[in-house]
Amino acid sequence: MTFSLVARCAETGMFGMAISSSSPAVAARCAYARAGVGAVASQNVTDPRLGPATLDLMERGASAADAVRAVTSEAADIEYRQLLGIDATGSTAIHSGKNVLGNWNEAQGINVASGGNLLAHDGVPAAIVAAFEASTGHLGDRLIAAMRAGLDAGGEAGPVHSAGMLLVDQVAWPVADLRCDWTEQCPIEAVATAWDVYKPQLDDYVRRALDPGAAPSYGVPGDA
Repeated sequence: MTFSLVARCAETGMFGMAISSSSPAVAARCAYARAGVGAVASQNVTDPRLGPATLDLMERGASAADAVRAVTSEAADIEYRQLLGIDATGSTAIHSGKNVLGNWNEAQGINVASGGNLLAHDGVPAAIVAAFEASTGHLGDRLIAAMRAGLDAGGEAGPVHSAGMLLVDQVAWPVADLRCDWTEQCPIEAVATAWDVYKPQLDDYVRRALDPGAAPSYGVPGDA
């Protein structure tokens, strides 16, 4: 009931992932990333423990392939799970268990991997990867472009209702964590709209955290 991608910006080292599903609040259960380490999507009857476990291994030096292999060799009920990972070198790995739901597929490219289940068309992950590789600019823009391409390629077999985008870069917290947890409209476009608003302020919010006097305030003094 989900399609997603994990990706790395080769120029900045920023990591990100984006995801959409017919289920509510998909990003709350499936999106994981750690600055300087990598990004992970844990989906399809998801086990939220798999994302942090994969990132922990990569933080200790494992490649995405080794981390995904280690986690999936030990986790229970792994035949139900899809797990996507990208590491600090841009290398990717995907596990799709034999009990992944419906029409599922996966694709890997340069600094990007995509997977999905209960898809309307098995070419959706390849379309996502191709769109990401063809795009330029900020990683957030490229993630949005890739998700739009996945939707245009058919997306999920039914209507999607939630989406999210997660970005990490240099600091210990996400520099962007944008979500649409439920809508009857297009959640990817809801996240895209939020990104258009948030993107110009992203760097200033990081500066405000590190040095409150060095960045402008938006809204009232002391706002979030």
